[in-house]
Amino acid sequence: MQQQIDYVKSKGPIKDGPKNALILGASTGFGLASRITAAYGSGAKTIGVFFERPSEPDRLGTAGWYNTAGFHAAAKRDGLYAKSINGDAFSDEVKRQVIDLIKADLKQVDLVVYSLASPRRTHPRTGAVHKSCLKPTGTKTYVSKTVDTDNSVIVPVAIEPATEQEITDTVAVMGGEDWEMWIEALNAAGVLAPGATTIAYDYIGPEVTWDVYHHGTIGRAKIHLRQTAKRLDAQLKAHGYGRALISVNKALVTQASSAIPVVPLYISSLYKIMKAKGIHEGTIEQIQRLFATQLYNGNSVNFDSEGRARIDDWEMRPDVQEEVKKIWPQITTENLRTITDYDSYETEFLKLFGFGLPGIDYDADVEPHVTLE
Repeated sequence: MQQQIDYVKSKGPIKDGPKNALILGASTGFGLASRITAAYGSGAKTIGVFFERPSEPDRLGTAGWYNTAGFHAAAKRDGLYAKSINGDAFSDEVKRQVIDLIKADLKQVDLVVYSLASPRRTHPRTGAVHKSCLKPTGTKTYVSKTVDTDNSVIVPVAIEPATEQEITDTVAVMGGEDWEMWIEALNAAGVLAPGATTIAYDYIGPEVTWDVYHHGTIGRAKIHLRQTAKRLDAQLKAHGYGRALISVNKALVTQASSAIPVVPLYISSLYKIMKAKGIHEGTIEQIQRLFATQLYNGNSVNFDSEGRARIDDWEMRPDVQEEVKKIWPQITTENLRTITDYDSYETEFLKLFGFGLPGIDYDADVEPHVTLE
């Protein structure tokens, strides 16, 4: 947490940034980076929503719990408002809790970040449990190679195409329906500030991942997310409330991306190339750049032809992608650590869970039970 806070502070204040931010999916990845950037870039008061296992006197919490505890402690030290709600963000009950908290403490929010990643969703209206999956669509089995991260070896991967029900379920979990429900609930309660921004995060990536991602079940969900953004944007503008948009972000080591076949190997290749060119970014660098150069600071959004903000622009540069295509067929178990930057992938993955950080004595006794200050 402190490393990310220090980075945002080193880049200077983000003018005209958010004052009161609601971050849905605030405990890890891009959501956490958004919370840190809003708070330490613009001094925003932040409410975070997530679903994590709290620590108990005799049981460890999840990594996201400790991330949030670290953020809360830093915010308290630095005089910043930070409160969090731990629960099922898909539920009507959590939406009510958040609205009540906004009314009591902030009155209105001017930024809503939707960055939820979940394997399942219980629909608040029907009660149906939808489970997402990462599969290709169509009729062909997807065949490629990936890295077995447990054993650090290259292995073949074959994934059968999804059924129509699996596609429907994935869209229900990862599409835009819940985002729309959040904005409708906030709007109806009068807690969206005039000119408010709401943003959701997306990924497109290179052709090597398209069959299982961009053209797969999660790609279908992202299409729904993008359609939702256009609809929400029109509704907000019609009522004079603000804007809704999608940001297409870079491939990075997150808990969500690590579960996608092929992506860890692609990220390892990408890191090698982008570091050599001096254009590598992590989650905090990506979101700070998004806020500072597109969303705020008097800047306008750099929309693509489909109306999406793009901060994957450095990843998708033709020279970067040509080098990915060049080395991809050459990767083997034997050259994995030389032809790619798999060492960094491992390091970044461990850091997601608090391990592998320099300057930490991992043999020292600690008190694992922490509360949110």
